[in-house]
Amino acid sequence: MTKHYDLIAIGAGSGGLSAAERAALYGKKAAVIEVGRIGGTCVNVGCVPKKVMWNAAGIAGALRDATDYGFDVLVNDFDWEQLINSRERYIQNINDWYGGYLKDSGIDLIPGYGRFVDAHTLEVDGQRYSADHIVVSPGGAPLIPAIPGAEYGIDSNGFFALREQPKRVAVVGGGYIAVELAGLLNALGSEVDLLLRRQHFLGHFDAMLRETLMEEMVNHGVNILPNINVEKVVKGDDDRLTLHCSGGHTLAGFDTLIWAIGRAPQTANLNLGAAGVACDPHGYIPTDEYQNTNVPGIYAVGDVTGRVQLTPVAIAAARRLADRLFGGQPERKLDYENIPTVVFSHPPIGTVGLSEEEARAQYGAESVKVYQTRFTPMYHAFTRHGSKTAMKLVCVGVQEKVVGVHIIGNGADEMLQGFAVAVKMGATKRDFDNTVALHPTSAEELVTMR
Repeated sequence: MTKHYDLIAIGAGSGGLSAAERAALYGKKAAVIEVGRIGGTCVNVGCVPKKVMWNAAGIAGALRDATDYGFDVLVNDFDWEQLINSRERYIQNINDWYGGYLKDSGIDLIPGYGRFVDAHTLEVDGQRYSADHIVVSPGGAPLIPAIPGAEYGIDSNGFFALREQPKRVAVVGGGYIAVELAGLLNALGSEVDLLLRRQHFLGHFDAMLRETLMEEMVNHGVNILPNINVEKVVKGDDDRLTLHCSGGHTLAGFDTLIWAIGRAPQTANLNLGAAGVACDPHGYIPTDEYQNTNVPGIYAVGDVTGRVQLTPVAIAAARRLADRLFGGQPERKLDYENIPTVVFSHPPIGTVGLSEEEARAQYGAESVKVYQTRFTPMYHAFTRHGSKTAMKLVCVGVQEKVVGVHIIGNGADEMLQGFAVAVKMGATKRDFDNTVALHPTSAEELVTMR
């Protein structure tokens, strides 16, 4: 017998949970299908555990700086296993909370892997479920390169499974996951090599951000190797890894290799063809601006769409979709422009809107005016291991509308949110200038730049 719902979400990550939750608030019968732990990538092997590790790295930096503030601090050791155990207890509490919340909300959790039977029917472990509306939100999974010996490395999921701290680690990749892992491992005392296929990392970010971060990471001891491709990995009798790279380069002596070369949508086993849902050559599901796929009644949200792959984006898109379907808001949709994002690098990055390069390409070089600053934040005014802060405002037109805000430095992750609201509302440079500064802070530079 087939059980029927108003809405079924495939995947109990940020997108699927949010769609089901909002549908339930409208009094609809909803379910989520999940083969793994509730919460998806973000809660279990992404944002949440990453932020815990980043916090630990920040504490390591504070302990290092303490002597410059007059503290007589002796750090005997760092217990990686204790940190991991505490982190996993925290995540388990979130998993448990979600389980209780779904039950209290009347949302069914269907464990297992869902596959389409037709456009309105899914099968999980031999049981069939139908729905008027199906939201495809299975998320993505890390990529591993197709080279000899690649299996000796781990991906970001494997990083979060490490029970011992790597002593010498190679991180391969140029995206935000790569720079985050390289930065926090370095701050916690690991010896880190970061291998880039191109000259720079964070290729889609403003040049000021990536150049400043590269300088800071090098200054703090990360060995960055640009323009290099790993072609083969060899494991020695001592379990150490040797990387054979392009140009005849060989890098040896690693106890850990982390692949951070990108992610792919988890659509291959959904049997989308049975429902007629179209995918692009990479497995992403194209949607229109309302999250509709090519099949009426089937929608896609989150990483699987190939759009901005961020947890808050999946949540926002899913909630707006449910508002449209069940809340009498036919024009409700997510605006994908001016979405802020943070990179938890060392130091952190906060960015919203267009980079300088994008603005000049879109509006013409003559229409763009840039304001920027670079300084030592007060915290590091007399520490021996300081880092710089850099900021940029990208403005266009006679009114100098602010179309980009880019920050790197201590506190960038927290200060961006309010400025993202200003950009979303169409603030101008004059609006920034008319705002009274908070002193003494780094953030005040954003409203005092000349």
